[in-house]
Amino acid sequence: MPATPTVLLLAALVGVPSGTRLVSVSTSEALTRALGTATAGARILVAPGHYRGRFAAADLRGTADQPILLEAADPARPPVLHGAAECIHLTGVRHVILRRLVLVGARVNGLNVDRRDSRSPPSHHIVLDHLTVRDVGGEGNRDGIKLTQVDDFVVRRCVVERWGSGGSAIDMVGCRRGLITGCQLRHDGGRGATGIQAKGRTRGVVIHGCRFRSAGQRAINLGGCTRAAYLRPGSLRSEAGAIVVVGNEFVGSKAAVAFVGSDGCVACFNTIYRPTAWVIRILQEGLHPGFATCRNGSFRGNLVVWRWRELRAAVDVRVATRPDTFRFDGNWWYCEDRPKYSRPSLPVADRAGVVGRAPGLVVDEPGITARVAAEHGAHARRAAEEYAVRAAELAPWALAAARARQPVDGQEHRLAPEHGGR
Repeated sequence: MPATPTVLLLAALVGVPSGTRLVSVSTSEALTRALGTATAGARILVAPGHYRGRFAAADLRGTADQPILLEAADPARPPVLHGAAECIHLTGVRHVILRRLVLVGARVNGLNVDRRDSRSPPSHHIVLDHLTVRDVGGEGNRDGIKLTQVDDFVVRRCVVERWGSGGSAIDMVGCRRGLITGCQLRHDGGRGATGIQAKGRTRGVVIHGCRFRSAGQRAINLGGCTRAAYLRPGSLRSEAGAIVVVGNEFVGSKAAVAFVGSDGCVACFNTIYRPTAWVIRILQEGLHPGFATCRNGSFRGNLVVWRWRELRAAVDVRVATRPDTFRFDGNWWYCEDRPKYSRPSLPVADRAGVVGRAPGLVVDEPGITARVAAEHGAHARRAAEEYAVRAAELAPWALAAARARQPVDGQEHRLAPEHGGR
């Protein structure tokens, strides 16, 4: 029986598949050449050290059994790529894996993956694994990781710190069938517009097991306002659809989750601690012909703890939206400094919600635990179950890639479960 693409991918992630060509580089010039000329089966090993410039490639054509890998030669000492406009830009690529790299100081985007032009197919089958991206841009729309029309992708165990004031740690425009899992997103003082954004007809993405620390004004933006020229062609009648936010931790940010021109998006079993203005927002920031207004969101099983003077309202509802179509189910609400004010004002009733009971929250690094609210929030058993079901449904290839084994220091290890799972 021939191997399936998923099995072949796992083989590539586990070790060195048959036909792999090892290329070792230790200078910026050598890295530029190796990346620009890589063909299926190339495994580019980047020596420890500092590399300066913009490392770009177009039309990289890995295959399911022979992906193109760009990774640290020594996982314990990942190379540091100092960006110019961007650290890495990949255009029109397929079956590419980036692993254990540090991207620093780009003016525009730390990493950019997109399609070649409006007539070309999306980039696809991309793995971003254990990347660190920090100090991108400054003022304006500057992103840590930007994905434009990318299909079948996984962003796993990446750290993004400090991105542009109007940008995102991870920005998706017109993406499909993706998984973002086990990532850490941090910004100084909550600057930066969004932590993770999914817009431009992005569909079928699961965001799981991530930690958001003051990760922008909106830690997650489900939707947005995309100019017509950048909308992905297709039948989806919203900026974002079928995006599932499950098993994540949020500390700070003006709002943990914003539903913005989205349809059928879900935020479930997350732990949300001390948002500085709202817990969630329901907004419409643009409406293309034929698009539905923001509707059909679901907020369930979440653990929400706030302080009285920090929160303007639990939910911020703006005009031209359909808050009556939203569902609130079984969330835990607690105002920790004034418990008697724990009952939130919601657009529809929260069925089976828990109000005013202390969840026994312990907030420290590396994470948040709740001693009482065991069936709510990021560490609930049902968070892991929901993740497994929804990721298998919406992004099966990405789920297989995220669960793959990989070699570390010559030994094969299974990564610990992404945060939020058991």
